[in-house]
Amino acid sequence: MGGGSLTCLKEDKLGMSKTPITVAYGDGIGPEIMSAVLQILEAAGAQVTPEVIEIGESVYLRGHTSGIEDSAWESLRRTKVFLKAPITTPQGGGYKSLNVTVRKTLGLYANVRPVQSYEPFVTTKHKSIDLVIVRENEEDLYAGIEHQQTNEVVQCLKLISRPGTERIVRYALEFARRNGRKKVTCITKDNIMKLTDGLFHRVFDELGAEYPELVKEHMIVDIGAARLAEMPERFDVILAPNLYGDILSDIAAEVAGSVGLAGSANVGDEVAMFEAVHGSAPDIAGKGIANPSGLLQGAILMLVHIGQPEVAARIKNAWLKTLEEGIHTADIYDERVSVQKVGTQEFARAVIERLGQEPDRLRPARFGKPSPEPMVPRVERKPAAQKELVGVDVFVDWKGQKPEELAAQLQPLATNNLELVMITNRGVKVWPGGFPETFRTDHWRGRFMGQGVRHADVVALLTRVAEAGLDFIKTENLYTFDGKPGYSLGQGQ
Repeated sequence: MGGGSLTCLKEDKLGMSKTPITVAYGDGIGPEIMSAVLQILEAAGAQVTPEVIEIGESVYLRGHTSGIEDSAWESLRRTKVFLKAPITTPQGGGYKSLNVTVRKTLGLYANVRPVQSYEPFVTTKHKSIDLVIVRENEEDLYAGIEHQQTNEVVQCLKLISRPGTERIVRYALEFARRNGRKKVTCITKDNIMKLTDGLFHRVFDELGAEYPELVKEHMIVDIGAARLAEMPERFDVILAPNLYGDILSDIAAEVAGSVGLAGSANVGDEVAMFEAVHGSAPDIAGKGIANPSGLLQGAILMLVHIGQPEVAARIKNAWLKTLEEGIHTADIYDERVSVQKVGTQEFARAVIERLGQEPDRLRPARFGKPSPEPMVPRVERKPAAQKELVGVDVFVDWKGQKPEELAAQLQPLATNNLELVMITNRGVKVWPGGFPETFRTDHWRGRFMGQGVRHADVVALLTRVAEAGLDFIKTENLYTFDGKPGYSLGQGQ
């Protein structure tokens, strides 16, 4: 198991034994589509033993703000394979996303989402989409570290680590190599976020040099998203940080025909989770019309992962044959190509009836034995750079509007080692030399810098700020690493 399992190299026959898997029926349409998927797995001869756990809305409402209880964690850590239906997070504060919690707690750092078009049987403007999105799954803005700092301003911290980036970049490059892919496109916004996204891009360039047979390219996320929507055929493997990858995955799935057809794998060194891309769709829950295809695609990825590629191909080909014969659920039904509109259970029965058959026009599925080699070796930490404290940013909640007045209060607070050099408002430099046209809120930052700065100097400065009656809400120490600034300039500085 582990990071090396999601490969499709060649078809091999395996002796199969029962594999325990953890199953969650979820919320909304979850129970309906999970029931349909498990029926298909059983009929196809999948050698699995499901262990059912309860997660999601009912657990939240029992007072567990994480949406999962200790007994469920025990099952997940023991089976190391999780087939999960969509869940609903209750509206309102105090509840954390269970998807994010599971991914981060179990170290599921790679989110893998294959996207294909099934033209002409599923309507799309693009007939030859065949790409895979590899999304970093633990870091970025999805760390969920948010604070309200003033009456007018809230913040969310974007965290990108070198070890985390090295793992996902290596995974994407190795995935491409092992699966016969030709190109990897890295997508960031490092023209604006030069430190965080800049690190992601830099690691991609560094590790990409070890894969000379692959075409490697980088795109800024806005043009990358536009090209994915308009020319998805030009992409092969897309690599992205967490937020961009989430957005791009839905764009790609929708462009290919329907988000309802997309499944995903969440892979770590020890545990893997498989699911549909779509949500719990409570508006159609209980009506028997939901499409189980997205969760079924997740289950197919699971079967490959646990070493049952022949069963995975048997199910995928029956599913493709069902699409070809125009047996469609309401979400993809189109009178021009569809023959019969069916509900969830009818669709599952149609797939079961076609087990052992292959599509005539769509490309048949072939999956091979997963590689015994892990996709990503354990990341080795690099030697630490020489780190030097050179200043501190002090954020204050201040209700005034004239930055020169705030400067007049902050300048006398400077210490021997720390001098006020800049004031920003929402990241834009407003002193010295700011413009009156710049919109301002109650969220200000004073940047103090100097030579030979010690932590004691920062503490002394903050003591003076507090004694002056200023409400400091946050500080960020400013460091250099091997002489290079580890902080961004103010906008306009």
